[in-house]
Amino acid sequence: MTRTSPEHHGKNTAAFDDLMAEVMASTEHFGHRQHIHLTWLAVRRYGVPAAVRLVSEGIQRTARYAGAPQKYHATVSRAWVELVGHHAADDDTKTFSAFAEHHPALLDKRLLTRFYRPATLASAPARTGWVAPDLAPFPWQDTNRY
Repeated sequence: MTRTSPEHHGKNTAAFDDLMAEVMASTEHFGHRQHIHLTWLAVRRYGVPAAVRLVSEGIQRTARYAGAPQKYHATVSRAWVELVGHHAADDDTKTFSAFAEHHPALLDKRLLTRFYRPATLASAPARTGWVAPDLAPFPWQDTNRY
């Protein structure tokens, strides 16, 4: 797994575009599964912190380009990258299909409702910046699990 970090906006744009092209090579539809695939590729290639920036900036740029900047959601973008990163850290599968098979919950686009109240995700602070889970901690934050 490469842990190089894309350093500036131009590199992030190119890296995101490369990841998007790889995901879209085998499909015409970009739905939730493709979002998770793109995120998995970003996490594996760049690590979670860089993937948060790369994916968030790429989605935000794509939403602006599509004339729908309001579709970008900062908390949702980061939460998904962190969830995928958490599961990818302990998973050495070589393909996204195998990863998805091992972690089917990630393919449920309602997964964040286990961690966030709907009103929290609908709030302006969550849309524009990071808001921590308020319903249940993420798996790596749950000190009562063990």
